[in-house]
Amino acid sequence: MKKMKNAVALVLVAIMMSSCATLFGGPVTASQKRKPAGGEQQRQIRVVALVADIIIFAPSVIVDFATGAIYKPR
Repeated sequence: MKKMKNAVALVLVAIMMSSCATLFGGPVTASQKRKPAGGEQQRQIRVVALVADIIIFAPSVIVDFATGAIYKPR
């Protein structure tokens, strides 16, 4: 029984740590990873992915921002 609880907990943590844009947004480009320099246009956020992250994967929104997957590719 304890092994089953540990397995379920592990699966839940894995689901929470994976995020919508990271999973379904495609490969992350170099322009998505780096911050725009002064004078450059700001990166646009994928609104649908952000809303899905907040509703479904709430704690993992930070993963999308950290990897740059939440931003639209150029």
